[in-house]
Amino acid sequence: MYFYAARQPILDENKNLFAYELLFRDSINNVFPNIDGDEATSKMVEASQFNVGVSDFTGNKPAFINFTQETIEQGYPTMLTPEEVVVEVLETVKPGKRLLALIKTLHEKGYTIALDDYEHQNVWAHFFPFIHIIKICWRRTSPEDRLTIKNAIAAFPHIKLLAEKIETYEEYDQAKAFGCELFQGYFFAKPEMMKTKNLSPSQMAMAELLYETSKPELDLESITAVFQRDVSLSYKLLRYANSPIFRRRTEISTIKQALVTLGAGELKRFLGLMFATNVNPDKPTELINLAMARAKFCELTAVRLKTPLDASTAFLTGLLSKIDAILDETLENVLEKLPLAQQIKDPLLTKKGPMAALITLVTLIELAQWGKIGKVMEKLGLEKEQTLKNYNQALAWADEQSKHID
Repeated sequence: MYFYAARQPILDENKNLFAYELLFRDSINNVFPNIDGDEATSKMVEASQFNVGVSDFTGNKPAFINFTQETIEQGYPTMLTPEEVVVEVLETVKPGKRLLALIKTLHEKGYTIALDDYEHQNVWAHFFPFIHIIKICWRRTSPEDRLTIKNAIAAFPHIKLLAEKIETYEEYDQAKAFGCELFQGYFFAKPEMMKTKNLSPSQMAMAELLYETSKPELDLESITAVFQRDVSLSYKLLRYANSPIFRRRTEISTIKQALVTLGAGELKRFLGLMFATNVNPDKPTELINLAMARAKFCELTAVRLKTPLDASTAFLTGLLSKIDAILDETLENVLEKLPLAQQIKDPLLTKKGPMAALITLVTLIELAQWGKIGKVMEKLGLEKEQTLKNYNQALAWADEQSKHID
């Protein structure tokens, strides 16, 4: 049995990763159809107990998990520890004496409680002493509604406001100015401002190497020469080749030895990761992890298409699908500067072909848009179970890589 979920990052006001919201299903049959909140939550908790732990899936960050009143009554939140879960009370739950007693008990046990898609009613004031986070859907609430909520909790400074459905920098800026301390949405997946960046010599060297490794036949001498021109890049290559990931028995001490030992596929992965993680050091780590997970998913899935694609090319294309967000610049401008093969550029720019469809697929999985995912999988000739297994594996791989790549 596999553990299926989409995880959506929740960031603090400094864009640091605070937690994930997990959108769970425990089998492929439950991913695409709509099921009620009780069933979804119960299956999620069962999966976390008997398959993979929630903290493993979220990289030891707290997980926001939706609960109905019935699942709270059944004690499902207490099957997870207070450190690994934020009990998110669904917006469909009606406030009442029974719910208040349940929330108070969870609060006394040390659990963090959040109210999802909050719409103010005076009766909720009885809950405020035990509530830690209130989620406001930024796109569904008016400025007047938000002000009403802010005034209602003024006497409870321990309550944090979380703005969700934040999709642009302007919305993030508004929510931050309003007083929100937590943010959820894909605002960081779009450019925050339009500006031109010049790549540093080291970044240009990496771009040149990306081009060299995108050719059908690797020119080892040319690649070695580029590394030899950049001391910092050479150091990082040797550090990576000797990292604990590969469990090598003997140390690799030369650039050529590192290139031969890594091989074409691993070299492409290394260069792609180095470029993404160093091209804009001010970007949130979670955005880099998202790009890395995309890359690994594309690599794992490309070989299973009706017409298989080259895995290492798919890896690099998936990684670069987030390069506009990493550089705060349009994709067209970024790709114009990078000397990349057209087979990488074309899918990203034209949005056409199997590789572009693969990018669309992973984007839909990230957004948990289950209803649309099945159609894209059918078009690509992919099996649902294996595809979502690939996605979970890609998330775990990205988390592990981030520990080893500086």
